[in-house]
Amino acid sequence: MNVIDIQGATKVFNPGRGNQVEALAEIDLAVEPGEFITLIGPSGCGKSTLLRLIGSLISPSTGSVQVNAKPAEQARLDRDYGMAFQTAGLFDWRTVTKNIELPLELMGWSKGDRRRRAAEMLELVKLSEFAKHHPSELSGGMQQRVAIARALAFSPPLLLMDEPFGALDEMTREHMQDELLRIWKETGTTVVFVTHSIPEAVYLSTRVVVMSPRPGKIASNISVALGDRSASTRDDPAFFTKVTEVRTALRKVEE
Repeated sequence: MNVIDIQGATKVFNPGRGNQVEALAEIDLAVEPGEFITLIGPSGCGKSTLLRLIGSLISPSTGSVQVNAKPAEQARLDRDYGMAFQTAGLFDWRTVTKNIELPLELMGWSKGDRRRRAAEMLELVKLSEFAKHHPSELSGGMQQRVAIARALAFSPPLLLMDEPFGALDEMTREHMQDELLRIWKETGTTVVFVTHSIPEAVYLSTRVVVMSPRPGKIASNISVALGDRSASTRDDPAFFTKVTEVRTALRKVEE
């Protein structure tokens, strides 16, 4: 069973008005359990819109979006996925632990169970010693690790990520990429990740989905088989070959 199954999805904003925008057209996409999918394409092509369709933050104009073999809206109500965005979105009046506990609190978990799960997640993202700190006391990369821990706290089978490392400096970004891959391997969560960076897309993904300019369509699916990623991967000729393949696909859709 696919984790995500999208068939013929379109999205039109402000239909029938003078400011109508056709954001997505004829989207067909299937994502299997355990995949790490990256969406990449020109600015304004609808990458984030597609992610929001999957997350049922917006509804398709036509077509269907299913998550775990159910409508995306039902999957959202069933809390089948976690989300992480470019800004960590943490509450500074809550400690790191309390931020991670928030979705569990909303789900009615007991105080003891919330505290134990938050401790497990802090260990997963290697921030146990910062449990009692507040977000303003953490670096940007550390805040994003807390946001990822919060998104995964209730063990969702799917994690949606919209340029979560876009605001980080290059070295912190590379470190966070490695941390995300480690967490992905340890949890087995399926990931859909939006980025503008070709090297980031190739480094992280099992598959890169290249989108065309608006109205966004899926122009190509590029499999990435580079094995376990590490610092040496970035210097591997096979890595540069795959980066070139993605870049060439992007150039074609922009011609």
